[in-house]
Amino acid sequence: MMKFFRSMAGRVFLILLCGIVVSVSLTWWLAIGERQRAITQLREARAVEQAEQFIRTLDEIPQEERHGFLRSTRRFGLGVELLNEGDSKEGVAPEDGLGKVLSERLGNAYRVLSLPADSSDCPPLRGRRARMDERREHGQCEVLQVRLQDASEVRISFLQPRGAPPPLRPDFNLYLVFFLCSIAALAYFVSRITTRPLRQLAEAANDLGKDIDRPPLPQKGTSEIRQATAAFNAMQERIKGHIRQRTHMLAAITHDLQTPLTRLRLRLEKVNDAELKNKLIEDLSQTQALVREGLELARSMDLNEPMQPLDIDSLLDSVCADAIDAGQSVTLQGNAHASVLAHPASLRRCLANLVDNAVKYGGSAEIAVRAEGEQRNRRIHISIADHGPGIPDDQLEKVFEPFYRIETSRSRETGGTGLGLTIARNIITQHGGSIKLANRKEGGLEVTLTLPAKQAF
Repeated sequence: MMKFFRSMAGRVFLILLCGIVVSVSLTWWLAIGERQRAITQLREARAVEQAEQFIRTLDEIPQEERHGFLRSTRRFGLGVELLNEGDSKEGVAPEDGLGKVLSERLGNAYRVLSLPADSSDCPPLRGRRARMDERREHGQCEVLQVRLQDASEVRISFLQPRGAPPPLRPDFNLYLVFFLCSIAALAYFVSRITTRPLRQLAEAANDLGKDIDRPPLPQKGTSEIRQATAAFNAMQERIKGHIRQRTHMLAAITHDLQTPLTRLRLRLEKVNDAELKNKLIEDLSQTQALVREGLELARSMDLNEPMQPLDIDSLLDSVCADAIDAGQSVTLQGNAHASVLAHPASLRRCLANLVDNAVKYGGSAEIAVRAEGEQRNRRIHISIADHGPGIPDDQLEKVFEPFYRIETSRSRETGGTGLGLTIARNIITQHGGSIKLANRKEGGLEVTLTLPAKQAF
């Protein structure tokens, strides 16, 4: 799961999911706020209309009947009190709120004054005592004093309840889960579609290192993806051209050198000075060996033979049998019970060269093979160990460079040209694997090859 969220697809998924959820939440909040504002305005309009009706009705009713009328009339959130002489208070003309609206609706025939609100003046809301107390503390109670046309006065108090949030439906949680799942599915789908071309480019770049002659990517998708695909295919063609030119140049040079070297060797046989003759032949042999290694290097960079499934156990048995027939001390342990997709001749040549090096520099070669991992991601590990002097730790990577030699037994005097490990790495890389060197604790060098398995036996 964490691997997915560290990928680009996971990050796009999270950004889309969070963005959509935040946008929907903001929209819902604004809609609820607008709904509450509309409800509040409606309630205020109804309160003013109710107050206006009460005042006009009281003005039409005789004074002795007004108390009975008020006792028999229900008033929701509206307090109406008839004032006796001397109970009136000094107030001010309302400048805003319900008082101003009521004054405008009643007209000049009525005088409306705004009084300081007191908690005892506000009418109670049935069943909402806690809310009423809270609104009184926040000044939501408005008290007005209205003089009727017959000079009697009435005190009116408004307690406008604020609109409560809409109640949640019983199936709200079910709808919420369904909504989040739908949004998550949509975000995941979009993220996969968005990152699929990048994933294909990454896989193509990885395959390019294994097979430079792989088919070009199809140019499809958006204009940006088509442009990137075209650039990738053009880069592949340029790399193929550069490798082809370099390989042909190296192969041509090394091949053309063999003929004059052969003639030179024949002419050296006519030299009368035996000591000089041996020295010249030795130098010529080293030169010919270098030419042969150059040809091997050129072949390792341009493997034209088709790849096919190859039983790795059978291949190692064959390589060991050939080495034993040649009088070399070689042992083989373990079984991989797996095959690889390989260039048979090239992989065989690589293993044979590594075994020859182990015997040459360490006296013997100990080969061990094993396979590990799941079926779809199985890897084959082949180790070739010797009992030689090993290689200094700071030069374990340098020896893979072309023509690099160290000043030990692995030097020109023992026939090394500095190309053997370079050729081996080229061949193993062409097969999608890796090669590593390590010095053994008990002495000697161990070469470890790792190849991807293709089929179990």
